[in-house]
Amino acid sequence: MTQAAKPLLTGGCQCGAIRFALTAAPIRITICHCRMCQKATGAPFASLAEVARENFAWTHGKPAAFRSSSIAERDFCKACGTPLSYRQDDGTSIEIMTGAFDRPDRVVPTVQLGAESRLGWVGAIANMPSKTTQQIYGAEKLASVFSYQQPDHD
Repeated sequence: MTQAAKPLLTGGCQCGAIRFALTAAPIRITICHCRMCQKATGAPFASLAEVARENFAWTHGKPAAFRSSSIAERDFCKACGTPLSYRQDDGTSIEIMTGAFDRPDRVVPTVQLGAESRLGWVGAIANMPSKTTQQIYGAEKLASVFSYQQPDHD
């Protein structure tokens, strides 16, 4: 990413030690159900935005990396543990976890991968009963909570 390019999308880890920016829209945005993504995120699936490496930069801090396979590494914040990316060794792109974006609503998945490992209950999520955070804790308790999480901006 060139210094003169204006960021289109930004994001970072939970504690703010790592920040990143994109200067172009992602190539594709996926949900991956493969077992490796499940383990890497501690979740039933990963949601990833694939970005050409020339349109991506770490703008604050550098992530730690874990070699998750013989062909790829996964980046994460060594301070707070936030999973950040997936990179194939010979690839021209990097895949960024969509939850790490400041505006995850702007990176909407359009395809699912690793369907052989998709958990059977995932398709029913939208129909499950749901509550807001305020409904769970109540307004008074929620007002007393102080988040140590980095705000969704630089």
